[in-house]
Amino acid sequence: MSGNESSDSIFIRGVSSHNGITTLLIGAAGVLLGALTITVLPELFFLAGILIIAAGIIALVMGFFKIREPQYSLEITKERLTYYHRLGKWQIDWHNVQRVDVPRIHSGLTHIDLEMVGFRLKDSEAFLANISPRLIAHLLMEQRPLLTQAERGSCDTGRCYGDDVIDDAKYKTAAGEELKGIAAMFAHRMRRLQSGLGYDVFISVNELDRSAPEFVTLMRECHEAVKEESTASLN
Repeated sequence: MSGNESSDSIFIRGVSSHNGITTLLIGAAGVLLGALTITVLPELFFLAGILIIAAGIIALVMGFFKIREPQYSLEITKERLTYYHRLGKWQIDWHNVQRVDVPRIHSGLTHIDLEMVGFRLKDSEAFLANISPRLIAHLLMEQRPLLTQAERGSCDTGRCYGDDVIDDAKYKTAAGEELKGIAAMFAHRMRRLQSGLGYDVFISVNELDRSAPEFVTLMRECHEAVKEESTASLN
């Protein structure tokens, strides 16, 4: 496991951030090999050289984004869970967690586990106060396939959404505050995902250092420990 523990925090490093330097070196080697293929070998190998260069460039781009990611994707403390991304971060306080599990969708008579961990929140609007606009924009794009799964599940139960509620640009909170722009779009997205999949916030297994069920077990243990400590402090 690549999670690191300190006296106050547990850090999780996702598999998606591994081998950034190695990927860059492979990409550079691919570009160099492709260039040599074009310049040294006969014209018959020109197309092969172009393909090798293209593959090398793709590897360079992948390596570049890998090394730009934060060192750790998640930090777990006694107070909260914090997710880190190159575009920002979000936080979930333990007292706001209602349930943690692997989301499932219906496929005929069977259930299929998604490659995600889902968090059902007691107050989903509190989550919006701790997320940057740049990260919201990224998540809106990243969650499109997840939204498709959620809507498919809703249609199976006769609760399909209409196009008129897709990513509405205005949202009124329970306190009467009106959100606009991408914050409002993300608030509507969270509501639709909760209705379709049962959870408000999702973490991909690529952001974890263990399987989704193992991470769910860790989250439940942390959540239970926090509740026990809170109860003990009141007695």
